[in-house]
Amino acid sequence: MTAPAIELKGISKAFGPVQANKDISISVQPGTIHGIIGENGAGKSTLMSILYGFYKADAGEIFIKGKKTLIPDSQAAIAAGIGMVFQHFKLVENFTVLENIILGAEDGAMLSTSLSNARRELKHLAEEYGLNVDPDAVIENLSVGHQQRVEILKALYRKAEILILDEPTGVLTPAEADQLFRILDRLRAEGKTIILITHKLREIMEYTNTVSVMRRGQMTATVKTEETSPEHLAELMVGRKVLLRVDKAPAEPGATVLDIKGLRVVDDKGVERVKGIDLAVRAGEIVGIAGVAGNGQSELLEVLGGFAEGTGTILMNGSEIPLSGHGADGQTRRAVGISHVPEDRQREGLIMEFSAWENTVFGYHHAPEIQNGLLMDNKGIFAEAEAKMERFDVRPPDPKLAAKNFSGGNQQKIVLAREIERNPDLLLIGQPTRGVDIGAIEFIHQQIVNLRDQGKAILLVSVELDEIMSLSDRIVVMFDGHITGERDPGQTNEKELGLLMAGITDTSTVAGNGNTTPPEQEVHANG
Repeated sequence: MTAPAIELKGISKAFGPVQANKDISISVQPGTIHGIIGENGAGKSTLMSILYGFYKADAGEIFIKGKKTLIPDSQAAIAAGIGMVFQHFKLVENFTVLENIILGAEDGAMLSTSLSNARRELKHLAEEYGLNVDPDAVIENLSVGHQQRVEILKALYRKAEILILDEPTGVLTPAEADQLFRILDRLRAEGKTIILITHKLREIMEYTNTVSVMRRGQMTATVKTEETSPEHLAELMVGRKVLLRVDKAPAEPGATVLDIKGLRVVDDKGVERVKGIDLAVRAGEIVGIAGVAGNGQSELLEVLGGFAEGTGTILMNGSEIPLSGHGADGQTRRAVGISHVPEDRQREGLIMEFSAWENTVFGYHHAPEIQNGLLMDNKGIFAEAEAKMERFDVRPPDPKLAAKNFSGGNQQKIVLAREIERNPDLLLIGQPTRGVDIGAIEFIHQQIVNLRDQGKAILLVSVELDEIMSLSDRIVVMFDGHITGERDPGQTNEKELGLLMAGITDTSTVAGNGNTTPPEQEVHANG
């Protein structure tokens, strides 16, 4: 029998009192795509970091192609034929593709020789695996899909036979994700072994041969993909049955809460990011904005939340709110009934060094109900923070714990608890489940739907099309600062939305319920 491409036996790793990995054994067959899934904190990243030499296991053994292998650092991993494509790319943005490929792997004192050799090898790899990319292009000018190809080429240039990908489709359009998996299929066909870490169960079911499930630092199951289901995998991950689809009744929209006319936003570099858009959101509905990151959605939320200035007209419950100068700030927005869950919870939603109870009132600390004379009512704030954390299932339920010590999903729950429980007329919410595990996703989605059912208006921005389609009552698509289309979630599909996200407005061949075939073309984030 052929030896496994990778075999881990009894791997354990602790960080102080926290047992990140506990006696994990896993076998990955050569020439397969092997999925690894689990909740936040399940130990997936730690395990892969041990395999790639970032951490040293406290106990256990690693076998590569049947041979026991010591991997003290990433150089040893590369020498053993292991490559890793991280969720956040490790590229030098002002270097060319070619320069990034050879960085750290130069084959002599003469850089020109290294570049010449790399150019030949790059051409060969591009032809063999369909990884076409201009070797002289500067990284910052490439779409995220092409940047990801560069990361894969880096690993293949270093002779990787085993490729680890961490959440590889998080920033890709549907078309780019399809192209990525075509490349991975070709790599698999050539005998390469792929380890795929993803929270997207649809990708696991569609593209992997085998899937391993981790929970609380342990391996709970390894199954053949064809013998399982998304519902079964979700239950293995969380330890209970999980509702994978958003359970909501049809919307009953009321009066217009937010009315945007001719909004334009120019960033601090003088680049126009939002280009004269019109948009309305009514009470009792969720309007989802789909689009690849960087096409104006973030700037739209920032202006509405008082983080940035713009021009045009915005009416909130029929009254105009300022877009620049005095009053164009978050405090004024909150005063007129706007709550904001920002896209980057760590930089804009929380003060990471401060405790959870302090974070539950940031932005609202001037509210009269939390004042006690000249000072804030800290005792009352603390008690309310305890109640919020219980209602929103924040773990651990410790108001004194610093925000930085909570997992990403629990940090998000703290922000949601603060903003939702202010009873806003309009909730702005950016990337509500970014980096959040499947159990917390179910909870967060239900809180958003509950707020809608109370008659509140919700404007949702997400790069996750599954999330947009399941949560939204109306879908608006943005590309290059413009709105390229509006769709009813029940009358569209991911192919059509993907084309709109790339600026292609003629979607007649893919509109409808998803049973038609899209035109043969490759769509990239830069259009």
